[in-house]
Amino acid sequence: MTMTTLYGLTKCSTCQKAQTWLQRHGVEHAFVDYRDHPVAPAVLKQWAAAVGGFEKLVNRTGMTWRNLPDGRKQPGSDAEWTLLIREYPALVRRPVVVGGDGAVSLGFSDALFKRLFAK
Repeated sequence: MTMTTLYGLTKCSTCQKAQTWLQRHGVEHAFVDYRDHPVAPAVLKQWAAAVGGFEKLVNRTGMTWRNLPDGRKQPGSDAEWTLLIREYPALVRRPVVVGGDGAVSLGFSDALFKRLFAK
């Protein structure tokens, strides 16, 4: 079983809370800032498939989405979604948690992490 990986943004307070939770509970993990290390389009497609589509992977309530030009808010294909995310990495819900078994989940809450990392 490989290690859990958190994907997010270094300065994101939710990502910081998630890392703190994992450290406090002794869960070995790696953190990848996807602004510094962009995620490959194929991986983005895998994440989207795992969570129910790009509509769920992308945070449509955040300021990054709201500040997009209206013409960019209707991607018509996976390729358009991945291009949009490459241009605006902060669109992805944070953090993306990829478990050692490959399972993908989005976000952080104490209850979610207790469920994901119950020993």
